[in-house]
Amino acid sequence: MSGMNSTQPAPPVQAPATPQAPAAEAAAQTLPTGETAEQALTRAQAAAQAKRFGEAAGICNDVLGSVPDHPAALALLGIISAMAGDPERGVALLQRAVKIRPGNASWYAHLSSLCRATYRMDEALASGQESVRLDPNNADHLVNMSLIFVDVDDRDRAVACLLRALGLKHDHADGHLALAQNLLAVGDFEPGWMEYEWRNLTEAGKATMPAMTSAHWNGMRIPNGRLLLVGDQGYGDTIQFARYIPMAAERCQEIVLGCSAEMGPLLEKIPGVKQFCHRWNDVPGHAAHVRLSSLPYLFHTMPDAIPAEVPYLKADPVRIGYWRDRLNAQLPAGVKRIGLAWTGRPTHPNDKRRSMPLSRLLPLANAGPAAFVSLQKPMPPGDAATLAQFPGMTDIANDLTDFGETAAVMENLDLIVTVDTAMGHLAGALARPVWILIPKAADWRWLLDRSDSPWYPTARLFRQDKPGAWDPVIQSLHNALGTYLSGSPARIPEGAAAN
Repeated sequence: MSGMNSTQPAPPVQAPATPQAPAAEAAAQTLPTGETAEQALTRAQAAAQAKRFGEAAGICNDVLGSVPDHPAALALLGIISAMAGDPERGVALLQRAVKIRPGNASWYAHLSSLCRATYRMDEALASGQESVRLDPNNADHLVNMSLIFVDVDDRDRAVACLLRALGLKHDHADGHLALAQNLLAVGDFEPGWMEYEWRNLTEAGKATMPAMTSAHWNGMRIPNGRLLLVGDQGYGDTIQFARYIPMAAERCQEIVLGCSAEMGPLLEKIPGVKQFCHRWNDVPGHAAHVRLSSLPYLFHTMPDAIPAEVPYLKADPVRIGYWRDRLNAQLPAGVKRIGLAWTGRPTHPNDKRRSMPLSRLLPLANAGPAAFVSLQKPMPPGDAATLAQFPGMTDIANDLTDFGETAAVMENLDLIVTVDTAMGHLAGALARPVWILIPKAADWRWLLDRSDSPWYPTARLFRQDKPGAWDPVIQSLHNALGTYLSGSPARIPEGAAAN
């Protein structure tokens, strides 16, 4: 019961409508198969939409074999290349297409998105502006432009684009969500939460819940009824908004929590939760339901009144003891224990901006005397060989069976260092010291230009200054860790004397 994440990434690259060639051009472009280039590209588009990328690319290449530099084939092949995971090639192909045949707003919009994804911000801005110039009443192009303006710290123009887009298309759910994220990021919470409710009408949001037959909860008291709370977004969002569960429990007779199986063992211990279900068929009858991510809106959360008393999650003492004994036997005594998490869920729409290979964090291994503990699940295959370069670190992914188990490990660490993923939220909710690497543009919850978080008092944020620029952040992290490790002595874990 966990689906979309609220981060506003570059919009997914999708196959556009089949590019139309001028009539005279199309007539001259009959392929050896007997079909026109336009007909072949229609088949390529259908294959791309069905995620048969090899087939789609092959059709485009067949067209280009007969009609070299066919602009529509180049453009579609560029989009397909990006969909298949090669945005760099996508940029090059789209650049060739618009050079041969300028004037197609859709091609410029796709090129803009791909330039943004590959951190070519000047090119992204120029291509996005051209797409809007050519098609000024296209709300999608305006929403895409707003994302670029956010990346270059021009939020006033981002909001102007969004207001224009929503003027053209009042029910543009992605536009409303982007506006919400801008408002929340600058601390304008009241209208921000209102706009944030539009996330449920985006294509991603509509897929997070089935058709419900119970009433949507509006915050009213239900003294004789059961309320279903649904963890509708990613793991991190579910952890962040779980702080509101006791507040909801005060207003109803009983709380049933719908969440993923991995979250259940941790969240079922929150005061007020009667039971948790991770399958829709197991949900008992209930009077009303609400998404966890709607609770800040229902409780009128303001920046100066965020419920931030931590810890609001607790690990099982038995599992804490198990990991204490295991780490005492595995790690040297007298040094601080640093947990590391360096990648998030690969299917997350913003994962390329936030995740990194473990090798990027190698400077931390020599910041000072420390023992490292991997919190990574699953272990990326390409990172396994790097583990040994971090003192003490081994792959324990198979033993991190759920978030309750990970929480028990964290309770035995001095510090957690993580990219912007659920590990940061979990450490913050447990009141563990946590340093979080924040990409640019940052997710709305981290606000702007600050190194602390009103959501997690024990968190310290290390922010990118520009999209894709991790090296200065890692250098700052290395310096901070060196200072930290040379400061107060490491705590002596219980039972360490037995080593």
